[in-house]
Amino acid sequence: MSDTTTSEAERLLTSEPLMAHLATSVDDRPHVAPLWYVYDDGVVEIVTTGRKLANVRENPRVALSVQKDEDGDPHWMVTLRGTATVIEDEDAFRETNRRINAKYGVAEDAHAENTLVRIDVGSVNYRTYD
Repeated sequence: MSDTTTSEAERLLTSEPLMAHLATSVDDRPHVAPLWYVYDDGVVEIVTTGRKLANVRENPRVALSVQKDEDGDPHWMVTLRGTATVIEDEDAFRETNRRINAKYGVAEDAHAENTLVRIDVGSVNYRTYD
């Protein structure tokens, strides 16, 4: 991956508050679910619970997809693959949860029942549709 690819993908990922889809897999059973995220310097942070969190605890290999479209016409897409780590640190959770909630325009303390997960990005693919 070149620096140009990285910087363009980073620009797309941080351009606006879009929904991401997290793909996890346990026992050869894939699970894909929408969620909010923040991205900074090769790391995606999410706060989650339920099956996504349980799957990450069992198998940290994940993929994340973000797409910008308008009326079904795609503008761009970014796919990240990486390794997820569950972070059991209340201060780190509160800070990330605050950043995500601010990005998506909800109350600072919304989703307090979730758990912080950091994804170290191993590879990035992106495409723009012009």
